[in-house]
Amino acid sequence: MPVARSRERYWLYGLLFGLTLLTSTIVGASMQSDFDRNLPFDIERSFPLYLSCWRHPGELLPGLPFALTLMAILLAHEMGHYLAALYHRVEASLPYFMPSPLMGTFGAFIRVRSPIYSKRSLFDIGISGPLAGFVFLLPALAVGLAFSKVIPGIAYQGSLHFGVPLLQWLLGRAIFPGTAPGDIYLHPVARAAWVGMLATAGNLLPIGQLDGGHILYSFFPRSHKTVSKVMCVLLLPLGKFWFGWFFWGIILLLVGRRHPVIDDPSELAPGYRKLGWIALAIFILCFIYEPVGAGGL
Repeated sequence: MPVARSRERYWLYGLLFGLTLLTSTIVGASMQSDFDRNLPFDIERSFPLYLSCWRHPGELLPGLPFALTLMAILLAHEMGHYLAALYHRVEASLPYFMPSPLMGTFGAFIRVRSPIYSKRSLFDIGISGPLAGFVFLLPALAVGLAFSKVIPGIAYQGSLHFGVPLLQWLLGRAIFPGTAPGDIYLHPVARAAWVGMLATAGNLLPIGQLDGGHILYSFFPRSHKTVSKVMCVLLLPLGKFWFGWFFWGIILLLVGRRHPVIDDPSELAPGYRKLGWIALAIFILCFIYEPVGAGGL
């Protein structure tokens, strides 16, 4: 007897989306205020806005460029997964967004509710999110950098400093030739793309059921378990630069290395290998070994 599908909780999707838009807008408003005053971004300065925004909602308008850019990147990523699942007739939820008072969001995810029976379906669902998100974050980063400004040493001022992924370094050299990355004060739109790059690189790690894990399993199902374990162990020493890598290395090592077995002996077509190399290139361009570190001069 078939199992009845549960009713979609659209109210929950909408509530989480709205809360994430709110927290992202509050963080963005504080970020824009610091940018306008040439002050290094300090997350703590956004906290009072959670109380004052209800009396003065107009204070949040400057935060929309950051918030809408970030939400667009995350939504593109998750809808890429969702539409690929829909195409392959795999049941999946709509995106669940996760609000956060830190950088506005902890990201988003969809739940795959039915089994995936072929490597092609798994690959398509795994890679579609990072590709769709990258299509949005690349122009956002370019536009955001064009609106950024040069302030000597700004990246090392304040309580925190943010790492520079390879993609940002390359575009920064093109837009600000001869300028050190630490002297470029990112506009909030570029900072939203930075958050998108961090999320993209994290998802492309070849571990478990992350996007990179799906791609890895599609090509090398027998090696997936070993590679996942090795990658989890390699994350641990990266905790010297950013504790988040150590934290996620432990979590993934304990509960996140497994992948559902897909009984499909067929091999992926050569074109899929090209897409796999593109996914690897995106990972390299977006990866940040030290996303956030202690600042101060």
